[in-house]
Amino acid sequence: MDHFLYRDGVLHAEDVSVPEIAAAVGTPFYLYSTATLLRHFRLFDEALDGMDHLVCYAMKAASNQAILKTLAQAGAGMDVVSGGEYLRAKAAGVPGDKIVFSGVGKTAAEIRLALEGGIRQFNVESEPEMEVLNAAALEMGVTAPITIRVNPDVDAKTHAKIATGKSENKFGIPISRAREVYALAASMKGLEVIGIDVHIGSQLTELAPFEAAYDKVAELTEQLRAEGHNIRRLDLGGGLGIPYARDNQAPPLPSDYGAMIKRKLGHLGCEIEIEPGRLIVGNAGIMVSEVIYVKSGEDRDFLIIDGAMNDLIRPAMYEAYHDIIPVVEPDPGVEQVKFDIVGPVCETGDTFARARIMPPVAAGERVAFRSAGAYGAVMSSEYNSRPLIPEVLVHEDQFAVIRPRPTFDEMIKRDTIPTWL
Repeated sequence: MDHFLYRDGVLHAEDVSVPEIAAAVGTPFYLYSTATLLRHFRLFDEALDGMDHLVCYAMKAASNQAILKTLAQAGAGMDVVSGGEYLRAKAAGVPGDKIVFSGVGKTAAEIRLALEGGIRQFNVESEPEMEVLNAAALEMGVTAPITIRVNPDVDAKTHAKIATGKSENKFGIPISRAREVYALAASMKGLEVIGIDVHIGSQLTELAPFEAAYDKVAELTEQLRAEGHNIRRLDLGGGLGIPYARDNQAPPLPSDYGAMIKRKLGHLGCEIEIEPGRLIVGNAGIMVSEVIYVKSGEDRDFLIIDGAMNDLIRPAMYEAYHDIIPVVEPDPGVEQVKFDIVGPVCETGDTFARARIMPPVAAGERVAFRSAGAYGAVMSSEYNSRPLIPEVLVHEDQFAVIRPRPTFDEMIKRDTIPTWL
């Protein structure tokens, strides 16, 4: 469920009409719903009710300060994967003891940054990282709390570019070597082993891969405890998918996911962390764009819009599907037409949809890309010297620009001319 609905024939975000926002900020732009963000966070929080737990929002999905602050005030922790994300979380008011630091390539500088500012735990991905973390902690006179990310060799049955739990993926320690690596960690004086971390991929649409991974985590927990490790926290990652197409089978509900966690891991008495990102913010955001031209081609018609692959790269990068709807509701029974929906960037890859069947739209009219809240604005760029597009947040009958569109002068002035030119 989201809060982007037609009212009197016009698309609204909560109680604000999309055309009103478009008139104020121009197109294209990203638009988020506070009510949807909070609803999705609370679904996860309630799904783990009765267990000691923390829902850590995976902020790589969308990291605008307003989004982070909205979720932090609701009680969310944060899962970060860089020093920049760590500083964004702190700037949004998230205390260090609610920030989890993940990622395969933490630098020594990033590690020291988090040790100085406070951290809930590091999810360690390799022995070399463990050695760097131990050295930094000893040098600073602190102890670093860690979980070790294990790779359970489970096929998440998702897109190859977002699968993370198979043996050929770059993430984590092979679970077959976990006991050896935990023994090494326990010997390092700067580290405190507190738990196990696992994350098998993104956009999962069934529970079976999670169940297979969590069975292995439960078995490993008991083995490690028998060997003297105080395993008291299980970080289960994120990855639960969202429905991008209206006619697709819906992925499992957070309530079903939570019930499965309780069934598989509840007997261990561990604190549970989960790190949803896409499911919290994905359907909480849309991208609004205006049609520039409707072009007739040799064997197809093109809908050329002012949004481009630099604004929303998911279709070009992942062949991702986004439902695309007119901002003004079409008349009942209107005849559908077929379009290739494309942007103005000089690459054939700047294509959002091929042979998409949808209501007719004309130049000057607007369309909305649904389910664009996750991995949209955060992956955007200024390719072709196109300015980053605004981000807008709605709260009931109010809206605010939470990232403005830079001017061309601002973009150009970021460049520095060498003295010899």
